[in-house]
Amino acid sequence: MYKFRAKSKIVLGLLFLLALLALIAVENGKMDQKQEWYKEKLEAAKLCQMAAARLKSHRLEKGVFVDVVNDPNQTALIGQEFTLITTDRGDIEAKLSSTNPNFAALIVQFLKEAGLRRNDHVAVAFTGSFPALNLAVLSALEALGMKPVIITSVGASNFGANDPYFTWLDMESMLVESGIFHCKSVAASIGGGSDIGRGLSPEGRELIIKAIERNGIELIYEKHVEGSIARRLEIYRKNAGQQGIKAFINVGGGIASLGSPVNGKLIPAGLTEFLPLHNFPAQGVIIEMGRQKVPIIHLLNINKLLQDYDLPESPVPLPEPGDGGIFSKKMYSIPTTAIATGILVLVIVLVYISEMKHHQLGTEIVDNDKPVEDQTNDDEQEYGI
Repeated sequence: MYKFRAKSKIVLGLLFLLALLALIAVENGKMDQKQEWYKEKLEAAKLCQMAAARLKSHRLEKGVFVDVVNDPNQTALIGQEFTLITTDRGDIEAKLSSTNPNFAALIVQFLKEAGLRRNDHVAVAFTGSFPALNLAVLSALEALGMKPVIITSVGASNFGANDPYFTWLDMESMLVESGIFHCKSVAASIGGGSDIGRGLSPEGRELIIKAIERNGIELIYEKHVEGSIARRLEIYRKNAGQQGIKAFINVGGGIASLGSPVNGKLIPAGLTEFLPLHNFPAQGVIIEMGRQKVPIIHLLNINKLLQDYDLPESPVPLPEPGDGGIFSKKMYSIPTTAIATGILVLVIVLVYISEMKHHQLGTEIVDNDKPVEDQTNDDEQEYGI
């Protein structure tokens, strides 16, 4: 009789086994649960994949060589190390990671978290450095039915869109002509130092200006970067009209957008709904947007985005649209957890009630005349300890 008391090893062992079985049932009962805005995210990722495929097809039709070492997925979105319009150093691993079409889903999440709606105007700052991220942004905006106002710094860092005869502006125009996207840049600058190509050769600057002209886009060319910043703000404001800008997306490290390269590190990667007004070294477009309390989506520190949102680094092969935690996550099954917890609680309550009955029947009477040590020995004998 006593060996089935709550203090016995048998009962304690059974309770432990039951708890272990409950834990196993709950862990194995996890189910894939779709994340918020799943449909919009999937649509954006598929559109991004389609746009990338169209660009690749166009490049191959033109006989462009794809470097399978630097571009193992043969996306044709990874440029050369150096060309006449290469402005800065670039990290090839970040460029490869950005070719994941599911980045478009991440942009959808940022936009929805910022509270944006269909037909809202979004100010966008592109560079030639991350053409794949530019595709992701356009895909997200297209899927959500928003109205981007895009200004591009054409110059590109290593392995970006640095082909002088097929710049980001050319990619944009081709995708609009193909009917995949419906918006492209309304203005563009050379980019690079002071946003006027400082550090490039005269030939390189001329090639960029020709790219802007052949795409029929307004050239922003101010002697000082402050003038370029002011002009960009004016263009955004004019194109947004009375509705105003509802969010600002910055891709890359354009000097007019950031104001200073240091700002690119000070401003968190991803969505910042209210930018803290630190003592920034220079006031770029992104800082001015923050002053106006416009939500900011900053896409520069790719490694931080990969870590925070469980995206793969330099994946080979590329993930399919819909893959990853941005779409669905393993979640505990509420029914399984409730049943396992209920059974465990019920058994513990039954053991407790049984133990209370033993106390009420006087089985735990203490002999005050007997030494404590003797009582302990008796208990050990009774329970087989």
